[in-house]
Amino acid sequence: MASPFKIRMRTASLLRRIFSRRFLKFGTVGASGTIVNIGVLYLAQEFLFDTVQTTEIRLNLSLALAIFLATLNNFFWNRLWTWADRKQYHHLSLPAQFGQYSLACSLSIILQIVFTNLLAPHFYYQIANLIAIGVTSVLNFLLNDIWTFGRTKLLSASKQDTQD
Repeated sequence: MASPFKIRMRTASLLRRIFSRRFLKFGTVGASGTIVNIGVLYLAQEFLFDTVQTTEIRLNLSLALAIFLATLNNFFWNRLWTWADRKQYHHLSLPAQFGQYSLACSLSIILQIVFTNLLAPHFYYQIANLIAIGVTSVLNFLLNDIWTFGRTKLLSASKQDTQD
């Protein structure tokens, strides 16, 4: 069992990571993704899939398209800006890294769909989606910071550098 000191140190490290400049960049990219998400969700819900009679199916089709395009937008901006300093640790091809990014985001995406569907009967669907995006953002950042954009690789490399 971890000592109270170790628990406090881990908590402080996690909070520093969450409230870092990188997280602010991630939030800015996320805001652009939110605009893409909400715009595509509206266009798909009101126009593209307006002939789908079942409300739930129409909402889920619209959500799938909106989330995919927002994820694509966020991947490219996060790669170019948020984690630009970690390019030397990206040994994967662009499609492979997008796959890794998408996999890391999948938990957040699933939770976003679940929360949007749970909240949509009580709120306007776009408000429900915004709430869901806000709730899942921190988890999404941590998964991508640690795995997709190489924090684990960065820490391993720095440990190896100090051992040499």
